[in-house]
Amino acid sequence: MAWRCWARAGGPRPHRLALLLLQPRRGFRRARPRPEEPPAAAAEARPGPPLPRRSLCPPSPTAAAGRPSPRRLVKPLLFAVGFTGSAFGSAAIWQYESLKSRVQTYFEEARADWMDKMRPQKRGEFRKQVNSWWNNLTEGQRTVTGIIAANVFVFCLWRLPGMRRFMFTYFTSNPSSRALCSPMLLSTFSHFSLFHMAANMYVLWSFSSSIVSLLGCEQFIAVYLSAGVISTFVSYVAKMATGRFEPSLGASGAIMTVLAAVCTKMPEAKLAIILLPMFTFTAGSALKAIIAFDTAGLVLGWRLFDHAAHLGGALFGMWYVTYGHELIWKNREPLVKAWHEMRTKNTGKGGGGRSN
Repeated sequence: MAWRCWARAGGPRPHRLALLLLQPRRGFRRARPRPEEPPAAAAEARPGPPLPRRSLCPPSPTAAAGRPSPRRLVKPLLFAVGFTGSAFGSAAIWQYESLKSRVQTYFEEARADWMDKMRPQKRGEFRKQVNSWWNNLTEGQRTVTGIIAANVFVFCLWRLPGMRRFMFTYFTSNPSSRALCSPMLLSTFSHFSLFHMAANMYVLWSFSSSIVSLLGCEQFIAVYLSAGVISTFVSYVAKMATGRFEPSLGASGAIMTVLAAVCTKMPEAKLAIILLPMFTFTAGSALKAIIAFDTAGLVLGWRLFDHAAHLGGALFGMWYVTYGHELIWKNREPLVKAWHEMRTKNTGKGGGGRSN
């Protein structure tokens, strides 16, 4: 806003005095003229039409890049193969160490006096309730508790405005993104929508007891993490083929592997929908309906869900419980034997003699 007044000074010629009251601390400097932008730059700066985006994924903070080369799939493929092998190898070693620790604990408790077994009771009512709740959980529910906690932690990171660009780079998967490999795993623990996270974690909790009883804790963790990476790679391939490079996130691909594995091994089990428990159906029928739905979504180009990742996870789960368990897990003995020999040698060197 400006106030204008007119005054006469030493002659009939009028002088106009403009008193600008916008920013008085900066004085009355004239603003520097802005250089004119070339037509090409002005066209680039002009905002284009808004791109359609899914409500389950946050808007991109960066401009969309051009169509990437199919050669960018080579690195994610090598990462998926290497990570899957490392996951199952680590799970085999973890199982060996777990069994060894249980055996040692059993013999130590058998040799201990009965007074040594008496432990002071924990104080605090809240601590007792938490301990009682934890002991009443099944092994599968205790196993997925850490996965659920990780998903909740990542969901809270999405709520921090300063973390938004970092989260979008490393916790959403897109073959046109700057980061290719790490989001294949990290996006499995990433949810932007509270409903999306709650639905996925509910399904994981519901099937946790069945899948862990089938595979065991260690093998389940290897399958779950590998499923997240493999389903993301299938999503990469589908996006490269269709040319729709939209970011994806969520544990749906890995959870589809869990669901497909359980439904394949127990096709006659009865399932029900959360809000409609009166309608029941068999697990085999549910698996067929889900695969048909995701296939239709992929063919027709539905963009609310990442149907390619769902299909990749489901096919991986069906393949693993049918063939993969025999091909991968049943052949872990050479690795475990090599690990046992290495541990035995290290124990012998450290203790001054070779132990049996």
